[in-house]
Amino acid sequence: MSKEKRNKFSIDKKEQVVLSIVKGSESYRSAARALKTSHRLVSLWVDCYTRYGRKGLSFKASSDFSGEFKLSAMKEMEEHGLSLHEMSLLHRISPSVLHAWKRRYEQHGASAFLKAMKRGRPPKMQKSKSKRSNEPKSIEELLHENERLRAENDYLKKVQGLNSKKRSSPQIQRTQVIQELRPKYALSLLLGVSGMARSTFYYHQKRLNGNDKYGVEKQVIAEIFSENKGRYGYRRIALELRNRGMLLNHKTVSKLMNVLGLKCQVRMKRYRSYRGQVGAIAPNILERNFKAERPCQKWATDVTEFSLSGTRCYLSPIIDLYNGEIVSYSITYRPTLDLVLNTVDAALKRLPKGADLILHSDQGWQYQHRNYQQRLKEQGVHQSMSRKGTCLDNAAMESFFGILKSELLYLQKFNSVQHFHQELEEYIDYYNNKRIKAQLKGKSPVEYRTLSL
Repeated sequence: MSKEKRNKFSIDKKEQVVLSIVKGSESYRSAARALKTSHRLVSLWVDCYTRYGRKGLSFKASSDFSGEFKLSAMKEMEEHGLSLHEMSLLHRISPSVLHAWKRRYEQHGASAFLKAMKRGRPPKMQKSKSKRSNEPKSIEELLHENERLRAENDYLKKVQGLNSKKRSSPQIQRTQVIQELRPKYALSLLLGVSGMARSTFYYHQKRLNGNDKYGVEKQVIAEIFSENKGRYGYRRIALELRNRGMLLNHKTVSKLMNVLGLKCQVRMKRYRSYRGQVGAIAPNILERNFKAERPCQKWATDVTEFSLSGTRCYLSPIIDLYNGEIVSYSITYRPTLDLVLNTVDAALKRLPKGADLILHSDQGWQYQHRNYQQRLKEQGVHQSMSRKGTCLDNAAMESFFGILKSELLYLQKFNSVQHFHQELEEYIDYYNNKRIKAQLKGKSPVEYRTLSL
């Protein structure tokens, strides 16, 4: 019965299966399913054929080994932590035979093989060896054996070198040596020489390489941070990652940014334009209700100052509270009335007919001027003003200026005021069309407005 089991698959059949796998015609599992056997056994055939050639497909029977050899084999497995696959490959013994030896050894210890050691066995293996040694080997077998011997020699030299330098587990040492020799020899040959299972090698290789769980995410985070010139914090980067199809919790993004050393700039205080009451004061219609249900329903405006190398520059923008879009803006080198009037004129040209608009500002002297107020009345725009000394009444503009200065003024170096002027215009275009916001569901102001139409 045991003989029938041993001869279940002929050497020709095994060789046919091995060659089809080596050529890529089928996988280990598909071949195993066709033969109704284990894919681990098929993998062993391939490794034995790679190491020993055709003769490696013929496993030795249990009766070919003495009790002394069986006991030494079990001790070898125990001391070196070898698997059944590795032992089978080293000694061309069937895994089922090794499993039976192992079970006997675990149950009875060394005494399990004492009877065989006393009784002795006929030297069948020696006779078969002498017969085989007389048979001439083919050129293919000689070349393969020569390659194996060279690989084994190089492998042993590398292992001895590692042992003399540092202490580490045998499995890790073998993995390191195999990695170094892979450019020179086939992996299957090196695994056979080392007696290491393929799965064990890949496991330790992964540990040695130290694959970063968030390696790809870190790279994308750094790219987003760089593309936006350091203006994005962890929340906005988490939104941009989601837009790119990468779902990552904002707390994880914050930790990864800390690891990468990426941090947004701190905001600073803005310029104040209040000079006391110089004209009519409008009521506070907005009353800090900065939410709008549609575009061109609520606008806010203000003036801010930039100081660069002793030269001052002034910006007057108008922001739509519906989506935070900059409707219009003007830039000058003096805070004149024309700065504000030019901004209003440009914005009113974009105002749809019949729009019921509220335009909110602080009590700056430009907004108390009759020319400014007259323009609003002519277009049917309701003027709203913050209370005196209450910056939170115009918090939307305060927020925009804080973002602008932290993401542009404090983040970059400028060669001249003209250079800053150019960068400021580019930033406002970026702010409107590319810079995403959490409250806009990860969209830029223009994208959000377009989707709402």
